[in-house]
Amino acid sequence: MKNLILFLLLAVSTSVWAQNAPAPPPVPTPEKDALRLNLNADGSHYFQVTFLNQVWLRYNQNNPGTLVENKPEDHTFDIGLRRTRIQMFGQITDKVFVYFQFGENNINTQFNTGNNRKLASFFHDALCEYKISKKNQLKLGGGLTIANGLSRFSQPSIGSIMTLDVPVFAQTTVDQTDEFSRKLSLYARGQIGKFDYRIILSDPFPVASSGASLPTLNEYANFAQRGHQWQQQGYLMYQFFEQEPHTTPYMTGTYLGKRKVFNIALGGIYQKDAMWRKGSVGDTIYQAMQHFSVESYLDMPVNREKETAVSAYVGYFNTNYGDNYLRYNGIMNVANGTNLTANNSIVGQGPSYGNAVPMFGTGNVIYAQFGFLLPKGLLGNGHKLMPYGSLTAAKYDRLNGLWANTLDLGINYFILGHKSKITLDWQNRPTFKVQNNAVASDKRRNTLNLQYQIFF
Repeated sequence: MKNLILFLLLAVSTSVWAQNAPAPPPVPTPEKDALRLNLNADGSHYFQVTFLNQVWLRYNQNNPGTLVENKPEDHTFDIGLRRTRIQMFGQITDKVFVYFQFGENNINTQFNTGNNRKLASFFHDALCEYKISKKNQLKLGGGLTIANGLSRFSQPSIGSIMTLDVPVFAQTTVDQTDEFSRKLSLYARGQIGKFDYRIILSDPFPVASSGASLPTLNEYANFAQRGHQWQQQGYLMYQFFEQEPHTTPYMTGTYLGKRKVFNIALGGIYQKDAMWRKGSVGDTIYQAMQHFSVESYLDMPVNREKETAVSAYVGYFNTNYGDNYLRYNGIMNVANGTNLTANNSIVGQGPSYGNAVPMFGTGNVIYAQFGFLLPKGLLGNGHKLMPYGSLTAAKYDRLNGLWANTLDLGINYFILGHKSKITLDWQNRPTFKVQNNAVASDKRRNTLNLQYQIFF
């Protein structure tokens, strides 16, 4: 009887404890890696959306003669949106792939000095692609696309670049006969064994629709304002180790040690009668635009346990826009005018004020970059650091043998890889002047830039 009573008391207390015991915590739902909608059971058919925003906080030593809202300024401090983008893409069927990109670029207080403060966002890309082969050997596509023949940096995946910005000179016709490097094109691309290739036939926009003031016909080559020619492009890459992803035409900046990649490549662009200039007897001379590059790209882990990695690139570019072509460009320019006269500034296309450099021209360019992903745990919070450096060494005919060298040194602070990162960049750039009727080097200028990128 005594044992029975103890058993009943134990059973009751156990039941009461079980009823009052706290419930186990719910299992957290894992975070999704992407905003992706699967269209079939195995996810091979899908549609995905991504968002990118790059905010710049910048101090700039201005070029000589710079005016900001009609006031001379030796230096400026500005905030801007370098890029704001939405990507929408997906493998709709086994054969059909679609890609759209919508957004805006280079928004700061000087991006539009007219009466309308809101410039319209626009479609950067709108293409459809059909897979001919079973895998990636041959894809045919068409539409508004950045698919390009010259270099990997002519079609860069902006969300994954290692440096603060891409070498824009490699986007040779940007905002001249294209829409922010995109053209209406038909293309074939694919991967056969170790080779990756793309062949593009583009229908360029007329330069008269660029929205910029066009120079009158003179002795220096410029984009022709009469006639219309198709543009041919080609790119061939040999991949020694892993094959790079082939989802979109864009090419990755750095994989942060997640892939072992080493490539060599060559590319080119040709367009008949794309340029014109005035001849010695006042006639009009048409010239072809033809560019060529050879490049090598390395991105691989160094120590997988410490998660260190190296990323490196070097490329040689021969750019030919016709006789003595030269165009200045300032990324998200901080200024909108100059008080220099035509007698003491280089006669070229594009403004030389603010942070502009002679970025495009007939001549030769060497571009190189190097970065090293430091060991994990260095900061004690799972975040990582990647210092980098890049050099653009350009020798354009119009500069009479002078080099236009731009140096960038910086560091990436990866909070969550490329999805959330902070970049600090210092740039040292050249300026030029006319002295004794000849082009001469002027004082070099500096820019300090802090960027925050969100990409998901």
